[in-house]
Amino acid sequence: MIFDDRRCELGEGPLWHPLRNQLFWFDILGRRLLTQDKTGSRHWEFPQMVSAAGWVSKDDLLIASETSLFRFNLADGTSEPLVTLEADNPQTRSNDGRADPQGGFWIGTMGKKAEQGAGAIYRYYRGQLRKLFPAISIPNSMCFTPDGRAAQFADSPTRRVMRVSLDAQGWPVGEPQVFLSLPPDGPEPDGAVIDAQGVTWLAEWGAARVAAYAPDGSFLRSVEFDAPHTSCPAFGGTTLYCTSALQGMDAAARSAHPDAGKTFMAEQVAEGQLEHQVIL
Repeated sequence: MIFDDRRCELGEGPLWHPLRNQLFWFDILGRRLLTQDKTGSRHWEFPQMVSAAGWVSKDDLLIASETSLFRFNLADGTSEPLVTLEADNPQTRSNDGRADPQGGFWIGTMGKKAEQGAGAIYRYYRGQLRKLFPAISIPNSMCFTPDGRAAQFADSPTRRVMRVSLDAQGWPVGEPQVFLSLPPDGPEPDGAVIDAQGVTWLAEWGAARVAAYAPDGSFLRSVEFDAPHTSCPAFGGTTLYCTSALQGMDAAARSAHPDAGKTFMAEQVAEGQLEHQVIL
């Protein structure tokens, strides 16, 4: 089912705001933040590409751009810079990101042309930005177990989703281990979210679906959407939302898939976790 029919060149970063009961998402290449609620749809445009967000309060989001993390007020559209993010490197931009259970925010960077190893994964926590994992090509799949004791992430071209333990403050402990591997000739892991039961819901780029994997990494089932490049899921209660992208599709493919780039929904899928608040 289509939730919003605006086509995004690179739809990403859906966030269900638990205080507003409202979905927000991004068109990275279109430099837009989009939303839809009972009053209708709207969007905000930015001077740089924006890709991911966490909620700070009812009216404030933390947003990741090409060069910074900033606080954005939904009521009046004002912005407040928080910290720079590879601002000295014009070749990179932000990509996938998500708030963790301890109030931090994980954010990945990547080359604007997906250059190998050009990006990294960082964590912003109580005013400080720390690099966690360097030499990442396309950071994705950042999500957290319900008990807050583990994080997952992917470097998409490797087709592996990794899992790493977290300490009480949410910092990684030890080396990441492989949580699941997709076939080498198959789709790439994109955005992901973990539901209240610990099941991972993974958007698989090129497979037109969001796939569910048990806590041991075994495949459970999938939800299909009519867009080849499903990019990132989000839960609002038991409703699964999923962004998609036109990027990488030629004119024939775009014509063959008229719903590609739109944002989808499927009801009564599973009980999602509430998105965590970013503590500034």
